[in-house]
Amino acid sequence: MPAVPNAAAPQPGRTDPSIIRNFCIIAHIDHGKSTLADRMLQLTEVVDPRAARAQYLDRMDIERERGITIKSQAVRMPWRVAEGNEQGAEPGTYVLNMIDTPGHVDFTYEVSRSLQACEAAILLVDAAQGIEAQTLANLYLAMGADLHIIPVLNKIDLPSAEPEKYAAELAGIIGCDPSDVLKVSAKTGEGVEAVLNEIVKQTPAPVGNADAPARALIFDSVYDTYRGVVTYVRVVDGKLSHRDRIKMMSTGATHEMLELGVISPEQVKSGEIGVGETGYLITGVKDVRQSRVGDTVTSQHGGATEPLGGYQHPNPMVYAGLYPIDGDDYPVLRESLEKLQLNDAALTFEPETSGALGFGFRCGFLGLLHMEITRDRLEREFNLDLISTAPNVVYEVQMEDGTEHEVTNPSEFPEGKIAEVREPIVRATILSPSDYIGTIMELCQEKRGQLQGMDYLSADRVEMRYILPMGEIVFDFFDQLKSRTKGYASLDYERTGEQAADLVKVDILLHGDPVDAFSAIVHRDAAYSYGVMMAGKLKDLIPRQQFEVPIQAAIGARVIARETIRAIRKDVLAKCYGGDISRKRKLLEKQKEGKKRMKMVGRVEVPQEAFVAALSTTGPAGDKPKK
Repeated sequence: MPAVPNAAAPQPGRTDPSIIRNFCIIAHIDHGKSTLADRMLQLTEVVDPRAARAQYLDRMDIERERGITIKSQAVRMPWRVAEGNEQGAEPGTYVLNMIDTPGHVDFTYEVSRSLQACEAAILLVDAAQGIEAQTLANLYLAMGADLHIIPVLNKIDLPSAEPEKYAAELAGIIGCDPSDVLKVSAKTGEGVEAVLNEIVKQTPAPVGNADAPARALIFDSVYDTYRGVVTYVRVVDGKLSHRDRIKMMSTGATHEMLELGVISPEQVKSGEIGVGETGYLITGVKDVRQSRVGDTVTSQHGGATEPLGGYQHPNPMVYAGLYPIDGDDYPVLRESLEKLQLNDAALTFEPETSGALGFGFRCGFLGLLHMEITRDRLEREFNLDLISTAPNVVYEVQMEDGTEHEVTNPSEFPEGKIAEVREPIVRATILSPSDYIGTIMELCQEKRGQLQGMDYLSADRVEMRYILPMGEIVFDFFDQLKSRTKGYASLDYERTGEQAADLVKVDILLHGDPVDAFSAIVHRDAAYSYGVMMAGKLKDLIPRQQFEVPIQAAIGARVIARETIRAIRKDVLAKCYGGDISRKRKLLEKQKEGKKRMKMVGRVEVPQEAFVAALSTTGPAGDKPKK
């Protein structure tokens, strides 16, 4: 049943809402979202075969290199349903608006925004692996947004696929019949036409008042160097027309629409877009703060008075400092972060100064991968060289005199008598084959976790629920979980509150002076091992000076670990061969006095490379990509 070429190609003017179907694809990393999207683009013939490539909607270099989706992508596709199709869908020509979403837990916020623009979600699951923890979390998000769920099993062509087993597992989770689960192979294209027909049949048409004042929800924005801010919207009521004057309801800013259109999958200009349609608009605005994600767009004259419900703003879970290696790049870094924030509303930042690293920004991220991707994008897209400090979470410190401090950076940890330190905790869900229960329990116990419950999803798959300190997760927890379970376990987590803990600040002192960039807040039991590890690492990285340099790790005034960088010893006796021993002694004493004097005034020069090497490999997975 081939598609009719350009059957519903975007035409100037509105599309009848009854033939529009808005849906998104939610799945775990590497379960085939982007490949399924490729097959849909191919079947609907919106991409010229010569321009087609694998993972067509993954536009960023970093997405293609890592093989993961980071940004949601919207695309409009025409689809012709033939008469007498097996699915029983009404024959005719339809317009499908698809949003391809990320699968990693750090980009859940991208998914939640995409769900607001849809009426249905395809739940895509690997037929060889079953549903994963992060997919389960995204499924609950979709159900919470009242979306219709279409279950689909992918990769049925694999020799290890067990479609019947996982169809029963999916049916149990969603509450449908196993026969309702569609079975496809995105790689070979088998069953994809049936999925498109089911989307037409099962997805409700968008509902909205075509005659009401215009209201459109901004679900994404990007910055284009030549055209300014490009805003992606989903029209809920009324219509948006080319050259209209529009108003942003949260900021009150007004603009003229210079360009309007739909994405199919490249930008195609259109005269107007109406109820239920997703499209883009360009106003020529260069200020990135005037087009906020979650804002409502309406007409300037006779516009709506009630904005649409936006998005719940995500709270950062992990903080890290970003500093330019060249201090002159500081203004460029500020501008780059502002542009990235437009495209990634979950990123927060504020200026910060470090004695060791100079001027930079304290940035808040949703997780470690989010931090890695942000740093990578800043270096690639804006040509910056950056140092990032070791990531840490937000602590609440209560002093004995009753005052409270919020600590996002170890250097802010207060001195004096501390009554209590509270750390954020998360509710973690781990899905794994039942063979690894003991291994996972051992790991979670090491990380101060408390088991909350355990359920068997099937005879050999188990779901474990833990309460874990967030500070333990941002270090090497994810890497260790993957390596100990041979890659089979999956993790999802959400913040659930705070708990009191015995936490201390470990300072690293060079020649008696604390270096703020190397300080860390850790549990008292782990303080010694952190101190030994950092002292050993710095001993190898810092070049020898002309005097002996002690490297110490200390909690308050108490030193818990020490290494020493030996002094460079110049051979002052080279010219003294033979003769009286007292001459040699006199020269050695003179050298000793000189070194003593240098030691009193000496300041250890730490090369930039030492900071980069020490900070990039401390704690978390360093710069290793995670999937």
